[in-house]
Amino acid sequence: MGLGGIPRAPLALGLAGLLPFLAGAANSLGLTAGLSFPEPPHPFSILGEGPALLIAYATVILSFMSGILWGFATRSTRPAFYVLSVVPALWAFFTLGDPQDQLLRFMVGFLMLSLVEQLYIKAGLTPDWWQPLRATLTIVVLICLYCGTFAATAA
Repeated sequence: MGLGGIPRAPLALGLAGLLPFLAGAANSLGLTAGLSFPEPPHPFSILGEGPALLIAYATVILSFMSGILWGFATRSTRPAFYVLSVVPALWAFFTLGDPQDQLLRFMVGFLMLSLVEQLYIKAGLTPDWWQPLRATLTIVVLICLYCGTFAATAA
């Protein structure tokens, strides 16, 4: 199934959810040089910090995905699906260290999330369109996080 089989709302929201990752990657690669961003302590000052934006948003998204997996787990009688559903949020919480290490750990976290999702897909707990949507989004997220490691390395 291609992206054409995905309902419009999840597809549009999923693609919109990539915008902070894309902004963080663009900033990390210096593609936003010359743009003006608010100064701290303004809450939007993070837009001018590529790696920080990627780290903050990856934390949010891994936690969000835990909630989605928890919802899928309610369709099963196996407790293992509940246990697996909290792993992405715990991974995000314990992803500490310098920015480059954090970004690499988040890459591992999103790869791990993909593996966990495969278990839910095989158990029939997800909609039919879940796999193509999540695979597409995860590939873009991984590329963006990888771009962030360049700025984190230079810092």
